[in-house]
Amino acid sequence: MRSLDYVVKRIAFAFVTIFVAVTLNFVIFRAAPGDATTALRCLSCTDEVRAQVRTELGLDKSKWEQYKIYLKDLAHGDLGRSFQNRQPVLPQLWEPLSNTMPMLLLGTFFSIFFGLITGIVAAWRRGTLLEKLSVWVGLAFFALPTQWLAIMLILYIAGPLDLPTHGISDPYLSFSDPSVWDEFTDRLSHMVLPSLTLGLVLYGEYTLIARSALLETFGEDYILTARAKGLTTWEVVRKHALRNSLLPITTLVFLSLGFIAAGSILIEAVFSYPGIGLVAYQSVFQKDYPMLQGAFLIITTSIVIANLIADLLYVRLDPRIVE
Repeated sequence: MRSLDYVVKRIAFAFVTIFVAVTLNFVIFRAAPGDATTALRCLSCTDEVRAQVRTELGLDKSKWEQYKIYLKDLAHGDLGRSFQNRQPVLPQLWEPLSNTMPMLLLGTFFSIFFGLITGIVAAWRRGTLLEKLSVWVGLAFFALPTQWLAIMLILYIAGPLDLPTHGISDPYLSFSDPSVWDEFTDRLSHMVLPSLTLGLVLYGEYTLIARSALLETFGEDYILTARAKGLTTWEVVRKHALRNSLLPITTLVFLSLGFIAAGSILIEAVFSYPGIGLVAYQSVFQKDYPMLQGAFLIITTSIVIANLIADLLYVRLDPRIVE
């Protein structure tokens, strides 16, 4: 019963969080100066034309009326229509979202892979120069601005490795009748630099979490027993210590999705990667409220769901938290 109460409370809290996010999503963008009509640039864009556009877009209504219409449409799964092309928002976000997800997953894989290796090395070689280098380098990458690191990779890594620096695919590839493997490798090569940027920025926190979790585990009695049996240090780490250190690492994977989603906006802007982050970035300058609200609602909902999964995994991995 305690576990059930915990799960129900976490789910209810997730719904409340999403509602608050929806409200802030509406308020923040409208708090910025100007609206979609201020972004109009044409010779015939007189004040009368702007007033007519405001009426067509519903911007002449009060903020409270706009908010009620927004909630009503959202309850029916309607995210509204883009101010730029008057098309429904949701279908326009599916393709960018499908482009962003593989890039984020590859970046998360990079961060976990680098972080676990350096975290294990730092715990294994505690008190040595190798430990200090592992921690310091991880912290240095974690402190770097995401967009600056992306630019450095373009300047110093893309050329020597012959990696593409923009877009999601080679526009000329379709003229050579490519195979499925050619298209896959082309897409993968375009994801390497954006994903590597995310992985390098994030791997430092995995280093610290893995190191601290392993050091705590190394002090347990069963680790001393394993050493007394004659197991090598690597066998102790692989068979005993690492398995029992997965709880904080697994939780961090889900909790870090918020930082990943936020960082993807800048990264996609730098690499001109056609994902949901680039859509949000372009919509800011166009004052396209529905596209902004839709993009940030999807990102926010994904973060809340990821945190909910992390909370539920806690119960599964460590039932003591509901006692």
